[in-house]
Amino acid sequence: MVTAETWRLLDLGGLDPLEAQCLYEAVALAIDRGQAPNTVILCYPAKPYVCLGFHQELEKEIDVKFCRRRKLPIIRRPVGGGAVYLDSGQQFYQIVASEDSPLVPFEVDKFFEKFLQVTVHVYRALGVPAVYKPINDVVVNGRKISGNGAGKIGKATVLVGNIIFDLNYDTMAQVLKVPDEKFRDKLAKSMREWVSSLKQELGYIPTRDYVNHLLTEEYKKIGIKLIPGLLSGKEKEVFVKEVKPKHLSKEWLYMPKFRHPKLGERRVVKVAENVRIVETSYKAKKMIRVTMEIAFDKIRDILISGDFFMIPEQALPKLEEELVGLSIDRGEILNIVKQFYGKVKVQASGIEPVDFVEAIMKAAEV
Repeated sequence: MVTAETWRLLDLGGLDPLEAQCLYEAVALAIDRGQAPNTVILCYPAKPYVCLGFHQELEKEIDVKFCRRRKLPIIRRPVGGGAVYLDSGQQFYQIVASEDSPLVPFEVDKFFEKFLQVTVHVYRALGVPAVYKPINDVVVNGRKISGNGAGKIGKATVLVGNIIFDLNYDTMAQVLKVPDEKFRDKLAKSMREWVSSLKQELGYIPTRDYVNHLLTEEYKKIGIKLIPGLLSGKEKEVFVKEVKPKHLSKEWLYMPKFRHPKLGERRVVKVAENVRIVETSYKAKKMIRVTMEIAFDKIRDILISGDFFMIPEQALPKLEEELVGLSIDRGEILNIVKQFYGKVKVQASGIEPVDFVEAIMKAAEV
């Protein structure tokens, strides 16, 4: 029998990019402080923008010059995942709830699996034979048709995702950083082959109101009765005074560079005899990028980034600290990363300790 709870529904319609992307963070902070109820937010961006995953490096993932020419805001979200172009062709759903709710699984994998049932059944109700694909995707005939991310903000658990009405493949390919323009053409072609939308699958776009109705009905089936509500004055204050200033700061947008200014600015170079800065990418289930300074076969400094999820999100800098000073030795590094996973209770869906080790060893071989 499904345990039922009453949650608040915030149906906010079209919002400016910063609100569409970050308002749920203010709600999460309010829930963490006991000032707001568990909430489902439905909204969409009234204007286009580019969104960067929490662990990604801005200038290595996004064509910043193109975004500036097109006046596209770039916003770093507080949960993991990859860079993406977003506009009114999507309908956002944002689940924000206390970790104490019996409806919210503690393990992030189970959290995705449970709440993405809703997304799957909405697509099916619309005539699209969607299925859940672990860790965090909904696909139709092997093609991605919904992007989702999850994380924790204090004691609040967050899942954000979308129903894709239509996609601007060419702009998506333009905003992402690529080796050269020929590759960009291949990227756009690949996106058309592997990412779909309601327009592609159905030949038309259902009304947003109907899609939102289906979402609320499906949440009810997993035990969530949604009562329409309003954003509180306290939540608005948190957004204006805490969330918005952070997201508008260079320190937040360029976070990895501020964490490791030397590594963020340098490419693969030999600094001196037995001292070099190296960089490489390693593809596990998610992408891991490692930039590190190696001195006399020891890790002198290291920056880890990528489109993976890690809970708690602030664990990554602590892992980097644990790795500094280690010898480039697979066994020693694996032991430290495994200990770190256990000590910090890391959840990194699809990324095991050995994946970080493989990324580090690959970088060391450059």
